[in-house]
Amino acid sequence: MSNLPHHDQAKWISQSVYEPLLSEKNMTEVSLEHVPLPSNLKRNSLTLPSLSEPEIARHYTRLSQMTYGVDSGPYLLGSCTMKYNPKFTEDVAVLPGCSIHPDREPHTIQGTLEILHTLQEHLATIGGMDAVTLQPPAGASGEFTGILIIRAFHESRGDFSRNEIIIPESAHGTNPASATLGGYNTVEIPSNGEGRVNIDALQAALSENTAALMLTNPNTLGLFESEIELIASMVHDMGGLLYYDGANLNALLGRSRPRDMGFDIMHYNVHKTFATPHGGGGPGAGPVGVISKLETFLPAPIVIKTTSGFDLFTPENSIGKVHGFYGNWLCLIKALAYILRLGDSGLLDASAKAVLNANYLGSKIQYEIPFRPFYHEFVASSGEQDAAEVAKRLLDYGVHPPTTKWPLIVSQALLVEPTESENKTTLDQIAASFNKISNEDQSTLKSAPNSTTVGKIDQATAARSPILSWHSLDPSL
Repeated sequence: MSNLPHHDQAKWISQSVYEPLLSEKNMTEVSLEHVPLPSNLKRNSLTLPSLSEPEIARHYTRLSQMTYGVDSGPYLLGSCTMKYNPKFTEDVAVLPGCSIHPDREPHTIQGTLEILHTLQEHLATIGGMDAVTLQPPAGASGEFTGILIIRAFHESRGDFSRNEIIIPESAHGTNPASATLGGYNTVEIPSNGEGRVNIDALQAALSENTAALMLTNPNTLGLFESEIELIASMVHDMGGLLYYDGANLNALLGRSRPRDMGFDIMHYNVHKTFATPHGGGGPGAGPVGVISKLETFLPAPIVIKTTSGFDLFTPENSIGKVHGFYGNWLCLIKALAYILRLGDSGLLDASAKAVLNANYLGSKIQYEIPFRPFYHEFVASSGEQDAAEVAKRLLDYGVHPPTTKWPLIVSQALLVEPTESENKTTLDQIAASFNKISNEDQSTLKSAPNSTTVGKIDQATAARSPILSWHSLDPSL
């Protein structure tokens, strides 16, 4: 079949696959006798309807509409926000030149390497870093890559005693997970009364065992760490490194650079900062930037510019590969397209609108917001209402729920981030939805959602006894 012209392939598929199912009979029976499933899950036959192309198209379109996404409406999932992905980046990613075999020799893919090198340079400039790897396929993978670089740095100096990484209580859940996966013990420090890093607690946690402090700025409450220079000097004086979680970089894009705050290493969440796909088991990217003294430990390869063009280079003390070839190439090309389309002024405008939108929405809702002034996101408290029930009720108003009950610093937390994608009309509609729900009674909240395809589920049972495959139905299998 692979040797057939494209239109003949389509005809072959139609004749060989679909037409036998769509016979002149009203129904077609397909034998399932040899399907390798437990007997209690097997049928002797399956009756399929004979459907027309419009019916099939409408069926799958309806299925797609049952799933909420960034193209469906506002997506307020704070911290791990999904930003609207502009469609022009999809057009760029399907250009014929993007469909290259990843194992080609460097001299035959100079255009591809130039694109990757250009993105490395832009990301390094945005973060103030000296070098960047594009390999990690997600933000959490970027964190893990950063942890491996931190470990390699300390061990290269013969410093094997540093086995702790300090993490604030408001950190993303992936921070302690990445540190633990990298072989470190995690030391959690509490926030101060303003929701920022508690300097006294940090001082008490720092020791000769400290490998690094992981921090995002602004933090998960949307607050800027105003003592970041002091924090950096404290960590560095103890011989540790300062790691920047890039999840909230969109709040500072084009205005402040992590390197200038004292950070040594960072990852970029390109889905949140540069509008690429988020991942969810599919494509993603979490590039990592480092200052010069860490450059030698970057994963291999990185793209370098030579006198004759572009080439692949393995740093002397590289930690090895963390992904096949160059990383998720098509996702990376979308990030570069977004950066180039917006340019310096556009990136500045994006961060300005991210902060403006969060503050406008925060000023309109009736729920209490205990920590201010915030930047790109805020944490409201639903008070006596259950935050999870408020979130489910928002679905009935056509709004994707915010992150709930986290960070734990705020009781009944609603972590809200509208991003720069939404306009004033949409923000007003979101605020109206929040305010209506804030005045609704308990029975209304407990029954929600009522307008979605799937209603309220038993989350406790789903978490404790998940059925993830047919194996779960019969433990003996």
